[in-house]
Amino acid sequence: MGTWTRRRLLLAGAASAASASGLTAMADAPATAAVLARAPGPARAARVAGPDRDDVVEGLRSVPGLRIIEERQGAEEGYRHFVLSLRQPTDHRNWAAGTFEQRLVLLHTAVDRPTVLFTTGYEASLTPRRTEPTVLLGANQIQVEHRYFGTSLPLTSTPDYSFLTIRQAADDHHRIVRLLRTLYTGAWISTGGSKGGMASVYHRRFHPHDVDGTVAYSAVNNVDDRDDAAYLRFLDTVGSAATRDALKAAQRRLLLNRTDLVARYQAWAAGAGTGFDIVGSADKAFEIAVLRAPFMFWQNGEDADSSAVPGPDASTDTLYAWLEDTAALPVYADSIARHYIPYFYQLGTQLGYFAVPTAHLTDLLRHPDAMRPRTFVPRDIPLRFDRAAMPDIDRWVSRDGHRLLFVNGTQDPAVAESFQPRSTDSRVLWAPGSNHHATIAGLSPNDRTEALTLLTRWAGTR
Repeated sequence: MGTWTRRRLLLAGAASAASASGLTAMADAPATAAVLARAPGPARAARVAGPDRDDVVEGLRSVPGLRIIEERQGAEEGYRHFVLSLRQPTDHRNWAAGTFEQRLVLLHTAVDRPTVLFTTGYEASLTPRRTEPTVLLGANQIQVEHRYFGTSLPLTSTPDYSFLTIRQAADDHHRIVRLLRTLYTGAWISTGGSKGGMASVYHRRFHPHDVDGTVAYSAVNNVDDRDDAAYLRFLDTVGSAATRDALKAAQRRLLLNRTDLVARYQAWAAGAGTGFDIVGSADKAFEIAVLRAPFMFWQNGEDADSSAVPGPDASTDTLYAWLEDTAALPVYADSIARHYIPYFYQLGTQLGYFAVPTAHLTDLLRHPDAMRPRTFVPRDIPLRFDRAAMPDIDRWVSRDGHRLLFVNGTQDPAVAESFQPRSTDSRVLWAPGSNHHATIAGLSPNDRTEALTLLTRWAGTR
């Protein structure tokens, strides 16, 4: 099995939005530069300005409960890179329930510049990369590691997942803004990609005035977990019929060669020192990967990639390599799957999951309901689904959400159900031909101009 970098694993991922760490919000450098060149004057000038000489270290140390873990090297010119930790309550309504240290990653340029609150939805990345809004605004950036991910864990031997909720995470973000606004006095913009974009919307639902605007990339909106018709329709119509048929045929060939391919999968796991206790078996993990392959294909690729889909004469080596590359086989093994238990807990309690077409595979499937969140969450962790959670978020966005910009890709199955704000100061913009890694840079010229106009107006830089 090929080498899997951490970023590749995260982007290939175990999540329904499958873009962990929120890195889908990161712009491709040449594309971002092109957008920046067309941005209004103040934002462009801010990009090349050096940091002011304020003593940011002293300012950070004055924030209650905030610790500087380290200042790291490698940030772009004009920026300083800090890893921070903020003491947070496990339950914002009851500090007696305990606390945890939430990891933050700060890219500092000047306290009076705009500040971008970057919600990851997952574990934080310590690489000093700026999100697209940060680049466009010449802003500071505060990346927030989601509670229960990475090092941001409750201080107990066995975490109580009942505190892993939309509202508790929103309150984490609220407290961060409230404390750091005393230091960073410019406008605040929140952003995130995929699950990070979702978290930025959830934050606004409960604390709508914390920031001056939100840019949510590829944010999933699974309003009713019992109705997956939108996902099924999308996967049955996206791209060309030839590519869709090729994907279905590849799935059948994979399952018809199950015995050989599962044995190879098990051998890889043994060599890597891992197993399949969480999912249940290598056979079940393999079947999940096969089912998810078309979704992952469209989420991370495009119609032009159809030439790589194994054809009728493909060897088992080719079939295995394609599935490993497309559906991230290592993700379902215990060594990685255990890190995503909190995510699948969220899917199984509030966020919901998607469904995929299976009619063409019915005679070859062995594991009913294998793709449900329960598969990825140990049985000793209770799962009780809150059917009111996502309708509440959707209702707020539609009726009361303001200064929200949703950037989606037209080829992305994850946003088959998308948020639809009605306010005149919010937009949903679609990047033509883009997948789950849509950016402002990838929008049509008119939509790109509109997005930049909104962003710079919210940030007060125009």
